[in-house]
Amino acid sequence: MGNRVMVSLLVLVLVLSYGVMAMAMRFNHEDEEWGRDQREEEWEGHRGHRHLFLLQQSRLLVKTEAGQMRVVRSVGQRMVDRHINVAYLTLEPNSLFIPQYLDSSLILFVQRGQANVGLVHRQELGERQLKAGDVYRIPAGSTFYLQNVRENRRLQIILSIDTSDSLRMGTLENFFIGGGTYPKSVLSGFDSEILTNAFNVSSSEIRQVLTRHQEGPIIYLNNSQSSSNLWTKFVSMKEQDRLQELKKMVDFPEEPEQTLTWSWRKLLNSVFGTLENEERKQHHHEHSQKSYNLYDRKPDFKNNHGWTLSVDESDYSPLKDSGIGVYLVSLNAGSMLAPHVNPRATEYGVVLRGSGSLQIVFPNGTLAMKAKLKPGRVFWVPRYFPFVQVASNNEQLEIFGFTTSAQPNRPQFLAGSSSVLQALRGQELAAAFGVSEGRLNHFVNAQREAVILPYNAERNQKADGMADR
Repeated sequence: MGNRVMVSLLVLVLVLSYGVMAMAMRFNHEDEEWGRDQREEEWEGHRGHRHLFLLQQSRLLVKTEAGQMRVVRSVGQRMVDRHINVAYLTLEPNSLFIPQYLDSSLILFVQRGQANVGLVHRQELGERQLKAGDVYRIPAGSTFYLQNVRENRRLQIILSIDTSDSLRMGTLENFFIGGGTYPKSVLSGFDSEILTNAFNVSSSEIRQVLTRHQEGPIIYLNNSQSSSNLWTKFVSMKEQDRLQELKKMVDFPEEPEQTLTWSWRKLLNSVFGTLENEERKQHHHEHSQKSYNLYDRKPDFKNNHGWTLSVDESDYSPLKDSGIGVYLVSLNAGSMLAPHVNPRATEYGVVLRGSGSLQIVFPNGTLAMKAKLKPGRVFWVPRYFPFVQVASNNEQLEIFGFTTSAQPNRPQFLAGSSSVLQALRGQELAAAFGVSEGRLNHFVNAQREAVILPYNAERNQKADGMADR
C-alpha cells in the first residue's frame, strides 16, 4: 500500500514537472518571438526615415564678417555608443578666433589653409603652426585661440566636438576670456571691486579693457580703427619679436594706447602666465603638444582603386585622452570600399570632395538608408551596422571622419579576398547559406580584390537585365 502511494506521488510529481517545463519552454519561446517581433517593428519603424544616418540639423554658433562656426548636431540616441558633434570653422584671411575655453574637447582637422593655435597647458602658452592635413587636440576647459596666418587664403577646419563633459548634454558652451560688449568676457561677470583687486589696476582701466571690444568672437587683425588693434599687437608679430615688444610696453607705458595694451597684457598674464616666464615658455613651445599630419602618413591600405588610413592613440598619443580616432578614405572613380562593419566604434564621416553613394543596413538584414554623397555632407554609422561607400563613375570620392574609439578599429569586411567569409569558408557556412561547398567557394572566391573594390554600375544593370529574362 505504501509503495503504491509512493509510486503515485512520484508519477504526479513527474507529470507536474513536465507540465511546468513545457509551459516555461512555451513562454520562453513566446518571449523570444515577441522580442524578435519587437526588434523587427523597431527597425521597420526607422525605415520611414529616409535620411536617418545623415546629419542635417545644424546651428550657426558664431558668425561675423571675419568668419563663422557651424555645428552639425548628432542624433540617434538609442543607437550611438557615444555622441560626437561635427563642426565647420571658417576664418577669413588675417583673422582671429579670440581666446576662450570650451566645456567640450575638440579634435581639429585643417582642411585648407594654415592656422596658428595657441593653447594654455599647465599655466604656460604653447603655440603651434598647423597646415592642411594636420590633426590637433584641444582638451575641454583649456584656454586657446586660433588665427588664420595667411594674408590671402581662407582657413577651413573640421572639428569633432565631444560633449560628454558638457554642462548641457549635446550642446557646446563658449567661455570667452577676451571680449567686451560683444562677446562678453567671463571676467565681466565679477564685481568691479573684485577685478580691481585681482588685477591691481584702477576701475577705469578695468572698464577700458572689458568694454572696448564689440566686433564678435572672430575678428580681423588689420583694422587699425577697431579694438582688434590690441589683438594685432598680440598675435601678428613673430613670437620672439612679439615677446620683446610686450616687454617694452610694460617697461615704457608712455602713451594711452600703450597703457591700454599693457593692461591687456596684464589681463593675458593672469591667464597665460607672466612675462618673467617667457624663456620658459619658449622652451615649453618647443616641447608642446604636437600635431599629426594625415597627408604625410603612408596609407594603411592601397591598391589601384584607392587607399585608406586611420590614426589611433598608438600613432598620436593625445587621442588617447579624447577617446576619439580619425580616418581618411580616398576612392578612385568607379570604386567602392567593400561592405564592412566597425566592431569597436560609431563612425562619423564628412565628404571632403567628389560624389558617390552610401548604403547602411539594419541588423535584421533590411536596407536602413541609401543616400547620395556630395561635398560637405555629414553622415554617421552606428557601431556594428554594415555599410558601404561607393564613388561615382566620373570623380574621386574623399571622406574624412572621426570614430568613437581611440583604439585600432579593425573593421571586418563582408566581401572581397580579405573578408570574414574567406575565414569562415567551409561546410558550416555553406549549410548556413543552404548551398553546397563548391557553390559557396565559387561565390566567395569570385572577387580577387580586397578592401577597395572596382564598381561598375552599368555592368550591374546589364547583369540584372539578363537575370530578369
